[in-house]
Amino acid sequence: MKYLSDTIAGFEKKLAMVLMFAMALIVTFAVLFRYILNEPLFWAGEVSIFLLIYITFIGGSLGLKYNTQASVTILTDYLPNKVKKSVFVAGHLFMLLFMTIILFYCLKWISSPNVAFQKSTAILLPMWIPYSILPIGLSFATIHLLNNLLDIARSGDTK
Repeated sequence: MKYLSDTIAGFEKKLAMVLMFAMALIVTFAVLFRYILNEPLFWAGEVSIFLLIYITFIGGSLGLKYNTQASVTILTDYLPNKVKKSVFVAGHLFMLLFMTIILFYCLKWISSPNVAFQKSTAILLPMWIPYSILPIGLSFATIHLLNNLLDIARSGDTK
């Protein structure tokens, strides 16, 4: 599981860099075209929003991989190690349950006929393409959560 999680994290890092570079490039060109050439790029806003959404879900998944989410630990800092481990395992199990439920409904939603016929307004991209980051990001996050849960169960390290 660790190898799978590390491989996915490496892919996510590279993909996030490419998407951020592409978004920066598109926004820069959009500004140049609008204010210097007086020819706005009609598709730039929509594409940059889609890229930002992809980056957000990939970043959220990476945040789960490296345990970098904001958290309030004032209570768990004072718990004994055995209780702290139980609290972290319960928290991870709850997150896994939540991810599984959301993943199920995302797949059901994306495969529905309503989404199949939707197109974006500017570039007429089928909306299942931008929406597909939901199950992709949630699947990656679930794998990272499982890896973290197994690490906690094996070592007891609750960092």
